[in-house]
Amino acid sequence: MRDADVRSAICDYLVELHAGDRDTMIIEEMGIWAGAVRIDVAVINGEMHGFELKSASDTLGRLPSQRELYDRVFDRVTLVVADKHQSKAMSIVPEWWGVITAFEEDGKVELQPFREAALNPGVDPLQMARLLWRDEALDCLTRFGGTKGFKSATAEKLAKEISERLSIEDLCEEVRTVLKRRPNWLRQVLGDNRKMTISVDLHPLGSAAGR
Repeated sequence: MRDADVRSAICDYLVELHAGDRDTMIIEEMGIWAGAVRIDVAVINGEMHGFELKSASDTLGRLPSQRELYDRVFDRVTLVVADKHQSKAMSIVPEWWGVITAFEEDGKVELQPFREAALNPGVDPLQMARLLWRDEALDCLTRFGGTKGFKSATAEKLAKEISERLSIEDLCEEVRTVLKRRPNWLRQVLGDNRKMTISVDLHPLGSAAGR
């Protein structure tokens, strides 16, 4: 079971789940921390839900550091992990992370829910604000108190000001809205004509009613 097999499985499921939902964006390789780190798949609607994939051919060596970074940005995170890695992975990820077991049967990748993701108790406002590009940050400040003294500021200074000026609820909503409006941003998979070549037995994992 390769990473591509697991990726196809979860993307197919999420595309089917959100088909026709114009308020949802599903993207592959979403960059965070100024693009230095990427999560495999993300669903952005009323929340940001990240999906990190670990196939049978992967190792869990990077998972502890990935956990620390994802914990500061995403409203929810789900680990999609090969059955051979599940026991060890459960000792690494926090209890609020969701877990889906991926295994191969009769030549197909099957996905089995193990634990549903809960809300992240520790989103970092500054890291959220850093997801905005500089012009987006200026536009945000314009609508939340004005840009006086900040029109020539660096992106980092703008992010710091936004993280202090906005409530965490307003900040998260602002970032989600901006990300969904970016044209041709990264590898969007929602709306692709993907074929369901897998067996999936899941409850809804990428949906959100908002915070």
